[in-house]
Amino acid sequence: MKKVLATALLCIFVFVKISAQTNTIIEGTIFERNSEKALEGVNISVQNTIIQTISDANGSFKLKNVSTGNIIVEVNLSGYQIQKIPVEIIDNQTINLGTIYLEPMVLDDQNANLISLTDDGNRNSDYISGLFQSSKDAYLKAAAFNFSQAWFKVRGYDSSYGSILINGLEMNKLYDGRPQWSDWGGLNDVFRNQEFTNGLAASDNAFGNILGTTNFTTRASEYREGGKVSFASTNKSYTGRAMATYATGLSNKKWAMVVSASRRIADEGYLNGTSYNAYSAFIAAEKKFNKHHSLNITAILSSNRRGKSSPNTQEVYNLKGYKYNAYWGYQEGDKRNSRIKEIVEPIIMLTHYYQTDKTKITTTLGYQFGHIGNSRLGYFNAPNPDPTYWRYLPSSYLQYQDNLDYANAYLAEQNFLNDGQINWSNLYQVNTNTGNSSYYLYDDRVDDKQFSFQSNITSSISKNSIFNGRISYKNLNSSNYAKMLDLLGGTGFEDIDQYAEGEAQQNDLNNPNRIVFTNDKFQYNYTINASVASAFAQIQVTKRKVDYFASLSFKNTNYQRDGLYKNGTYATNSFGKSEKQSFSDFSVKGGFTYKINGRNLVNINTGLLSNAPTIRTTFSNSRVNNDITPNLTSEKIVSGDVSYIFRAPGIQARLTGFYTKFSDAIETSFFFAEGLRGDQADFVNEIITGVSKKNIGLELSAEYQVTSTIKLIAAGSLGQFTYDNNPHLYIQSESFTNENSDFGTAYLKNYRVSGTPQRAYSLGFEYRDPAFWWFQVNANYMANNYLDISPLLRTNNFYTDVDGVPFIDDKTGVAVTQDQVNALLKQEKFNDAFLVNLVGGKSWRIKNNYVGFFMGVNNVLGEVFKTGGFEQSRNANYPQLKQDKQLAKPIFGPKYWYGNKTSYYLNVYLRF
Repeated sequence: MKKVLATALLCIFVFVKISAQTNTIIEGTIFERNSEKALEGVNISVQNTIIQTISDANGSFKLKNVSTGNIIVEVNLSGYQIQKIPVEIIDNQTINLGTIYLEPMVLDDQNANLISLTDDGNRNSDYISGLFQSSKDAYLKAAAFNFSQAWFKVRGYDSSYGSILINGLEMNKLYDGRPQWSDWGGLNDVFRNQEFTNGLAASDNAFGNILGTTNFTTRASEYREGGKVSFASTNKSYTGRAMATYATGLSNKKWAMVVSASRRIADEGYLNGTSYNAYSAFIAAEKKFNKHHSLNITAILSSNRRGKSSPNTQEVYNLKGYKYNAYWGYQEGDKRNSRIKEIVEPIIMLTHYYQTDKTKITTTLGYQFGHIGNSRLGYFNAPNPDPTYWRYLPSSYLQYQDNLDYANAYLAEQNFLNDGQINWSNLYQVNTNTGNSSYYLYDDRVDDKQFSFQSNITSSISKNSIFNGRISYKNLNSSNYAKMLDLLGGTGFEDIDQYAEGEAQQNDLNNPNRIVFTNDKFQYNYTINASVASAFAQIQVTKRKVDYFASLSFKNTNYQRDGLYKNGTYATNSFGKSEKQSFSDFSVKGGFTYKINGRNLVNINTGLLSNAPTIRTTFSNSRVNNDITPNLTSEKIVSGDVSYIFRAPGIQARLTGFYTKFSDAIETSFFFAEGLRGDQADFVNEIITGVSKKNIGLELSAEYQVTSTIKLIAAGSLGQFTYDNNPHLYIQSESFTNENSDFGTAYLKNYRVSGTPQRAYSLGFEYRDPAFWWFQVNANYMANNYLDISPLLRTNNFYTDVDGVPFIDDKTGVAVTQDQVNALLKQEKFNDAFLVNLVGGKSWRIKNNYVGFFMGVNNVLGEVFKTGGFEQSRNANYPQLKQDKQLAKPIFGPKYWYGNKTSYYLNVYLRF
């Protein structure tokens, strides 16, 4: 493996021609515009090169060994507007740029609202909008600010395909590949320094993935000296936020420090019963030892506790409205949510910076620990406490045409309208009467400890060539268990499975019939040990007419489960260590930009990627056994895009076509199903292997600066995201073990992938007044959003009886035909959505301080629209599903999520 990697690196290097540097020097002095104070710690760099330096205490700087030709000098300091200065370089000259003035960023623009959107994740776990907060591209900004309220995914990609780094350390979770944005939520002000690369484009920091790479930097000396205090009001996931931040700047003794803290609260968010309680704290301190070496320490704490909301059938929404949430009920006059998500995962990082005129090396050690908890109600030999349980709804009394019980349907409707929430008092009363807890509240708990290391080098190896290299390692110990939170008035709970019989009832045969008390672990208990080692190398070359790059990545991934309970159903393969799973993945990508002239460019990027399975997809049911997913292999991705870019004074435009093919993907889900292999019913784990998908489409990004104050904006995406094959489906449960778990082919080809509008368009008008006030209005249209289909319903199990013969249609009296099956399983397409958003702000300068506000209003017209949903798999065969769908109110119809109607976000701030 080492020989293969070394050979590949050598192949990359042969593209590079080493050339001599010139003796040209660029120098100047940097001051703040308003105070005319010299600015220290400003980063001055030559675009597309490694050449950079930092201004000294007098604001002075020198860039040495600058290449001949036309270059762009970029002047950048956090909190100030970036300056880009074109310079023509001639050999062996000293060019003095004189005094450069930086303007403070006095307006909090849309970025102030962005992380509030990524916070607003009580129903959407992807946080796609957060990936694009540093992009200047009109289309990506539209995806972040306008399309995200409809759960839009750029190019249809899940957020796991975007790499999120902090100081070079990758923050994507090994469990599912997604970043956990809540780990640094509420810290907007200190997470503004970032580098973003879109899609497969070259990144200096990491190989990345097909959705791009974002690297947040928390280097204390790069923050603008001063402070900021802000207060926000909103009607989204939280209702109020207070935040304070202060940066010392670089002192005479070469120390810099930044601190920030925030508090976010809501007794009830936009949806009923969704409380929110979060606080965040941040500190970064840096010591510059000399011009080459610097050490920075960062500590991040973000504690987030919020009430979740339920997906519901249309019957429930029609009765209770679109803010209805089944997870809460009144307890002694207060709303109590049974589904609380709590995230507390502190992060500590130590980063060393080494820099010369030609080379920059950044090395980071990180440690993250803490927990994620998801609470829920459990019950044992007692009625289901869920107020939307199908037997409690009016439709359950109207399911039989020959026995329509209108009287009880009316009573059920009135009871649901008048209450329709969890009856906490009744749960306590039942437990008091029985002694042991028939009802209880518990946490699905994950306690992680992760050590991470990375070292990144960027080096100028010739006048027009840059080498990027990176090595990284992370080691995870993840403890997973159920934790008893509240016995709800009971004296204890016997840790057995009520649906099993005999020895299989025992959740832990090593401790049979154990009585569980508050804070005890029970039901399941296991650890996952995981490690990932990776290396990355890249060459970037800049020529007069062509820029190109080539990048290579190698990654080795290892997982092992260690069961701490001996489950009664899986007595032979639940206790102790599983077989170690190891994956070696090579990925390669490259691209080039052809400069037709200064205004017209063509850019092409392509990549072949291999991604190891996640922890979630590696183990088929990790809570109760050591079983490995059948046919386990790495996912393969072939992707490419072609862009035409037009740049002129006042006009910026991009048109991109993209193609991505996913192969050998794995999808898993858990649900209760009836009609399995005839008439069996069970709570099952569904595993689909060998999944292929195809995402193709076009993107448009355009901005036209009509005048110095007026800008027109257009953005759009025309996509088609489909399943591209018929993968294999397995069902695992107490009834379906390895011997009979194979359900054969799932006929998914050409069905649409769900979870995002596949078409989205936006037109915007922006006005920015010289007196520091501005507003923007956007009209957005989103279409082709589809319901998530049930793969189980698209197997032979759906239309064939236990003897393998097709079911007989009750009307025709003959075997069910494929046309009848296709008609019954037609994928639901949601109605199109037209959303209007307004945003604006104003600031005032008071001496050297600034006071301002920012306000955004989403969905001004109050449009009601579906953001997502899924088919229920309960009716797993043709006769059952047909009977249910023929009802005026289907009992097991799809469950949906709806987007917010009109919502607002108001932020008031003082900057000093």
